[in-house]
Amino acid sequence: MSTTIPSLLPPTLSFKPSFPPAKLQPLRPQFRRNLIGFSPKPPAFSLGKRFAVNDKESGGDVLTGLDESEKEARGQSTMPERFRYLAKEVPGPPVRWPWFVVLAFLIYAWRAVLFELSNWKNAAFAIARFIGYVLKYAFAVVYHFIGSPITFSIRCMEDLFYTVRACYTWIIGNAPVPDLTIIIVLASIVLAIAEATVPNCINSQPYVLTVSGLIGYAAVRGYISEPLFWTLLLGVYAFSKFLKKRDDVSAAMPVAAVLAGVGEPWVRVLVIISYTALAIYQHSKMLSEGKEVGEVETREMRLPIPLLLAALAIGLRAAAKWAGHRHLTWMIV
Repeated sequence: MSTTIPSLLPPTLSFKPSFPPAKLQPLRPQFRRNLIGFSPKPPAFSLGKRFAVNDKESGGDVLTGLDESEKEARGQSTMPERFRYLAKEVPGPPVRWPWFVVLAFLIYAWRAVLFELSNWKNAAFAIARFIGYVLKYAFAVVYHFIGSPITFSIRCMEDLFYTVRACYTWIIGNAPVPDLTIIIVLASIVLAIAEATVPNCINSQPYVLTVSGLIGYAAVRGYISEPLFWTLLLGVYAFSKFLKKRDDVSAAMPVAAVLAGVGEPWVRVLVIISYTALAIYQHSKMLSEGKEVGEVETREMRLPIPLLLAALAIGLRAAAKWAGHRHLTWMIV
């Protein structure tokens, strides 16, 4: 009796199992590196990590980063493509300790260089000191012969500087503006009388007028005595009259200007009256002799140095007083 099993598959499909033909192969022991077992080669030790990736771009048969034996042992890599970059070898930290050795040698070499430079520096300073000693000796030899004139010149310049500073200080602090104004007015009267009588007599003797002004200043300041003052004025008149051969009005003009400026009040009045009479007498004498005073070409009038200095002193005093007043005004405001 036979039993029929209904088929669950559709009639178009049929299931026929097939088995490959069985083949007997001889037993051959194989040794692989990736398995624990015996190996005919001696073991090798490595201190570093070795990583390798399968290079798919060259066809998948090349393993980069390993030698031939390891490539054979690894075979094809089964790591997915997106994780391949993680298998790359990480670079180790840089080795810095050799630089410390180099630094030590550099420090030692630089110490030697500094020592050598210090020797050169000491030698240069020694040469400079020697040259300084030679120059000092040369200066001492030269000063031995011309030292006295140089010292005298320096002292003269120093005295001149202190004199000018003292005069400036006196002018700023104690310049008598009314007295200087009277001196300028009276001396100008005498000079005008002389210029009207003898044209160009002021321009013809500027140095004599300057010396007369200095004599008058020395007398006022008390640097010279009164007899010496009169003696010097007499010498100035004699110089103009007998050496320069000038007329009486021109010769007496410097002396009359000084006396009218710095003399006593009665001396001033007497000098102006006397000089005016002398000018009138000389003018009348020239007219009586038939010498008419013609038009003389008048050059540019040069102000005498003493009158210029007196006017400058007045200006400095007025300016200093105004500046002090303004300074106090600013401080109050």
